Formats: sequence, structure tokens, C-alpha cells
Amino acid sequence: MPTIFYINGFRFFFYSNEHLPKHIHIEKAEKTAKFNIENIELIKSYGFNASSLKQISNLVEENQELLKQKWDEFFNN
Repeated sequence: MPTIFYINGFRFFFYSNEHLPKHIHIEKAEKTAKFNIENIELIKSYGFNASSLKQISNLVEENQELLKQKWDEFFNN
């Protein structure tokens, strides 16, 4: 599971056997979420409240280009 980065206690990562569309997994403690990278939308979530999901969505948006680049580097090589 390649970790891309940690921000504010959130871990952003991919699983090594991912599939399209490009997406990112986020975890913090026992909470998890999955966001589409390209159009920045929540795919699923467990345990995060609305405020945390908004914060995560903003982080995905702020780091969108880096996340797409890391996806391409990992899955296209």
C-alpha cells in the first residue's frame, strides 16, 4: 500500500492492486474514505463526519495534480 502523504493526521494512500477510475483512500484511526481524484467526489466513507469529509475533499482538491501524478507513476510503470 503506497502511502502518498500524511496531512492533519489523515493518511492518503493507494492499494497496490487498484483499478480505474483514479481514486485515493484516506484513513485516520478507524475511519476510512475513498475519493475520486479526477472529479473530486466522495465514493464511500465509514466513520468520518461531514466536517472531516469536507476537510478531506479540500485536501484532495489542493493536491489533485500530485495525486494524479503519483497514481500514474505507480500504476503505469
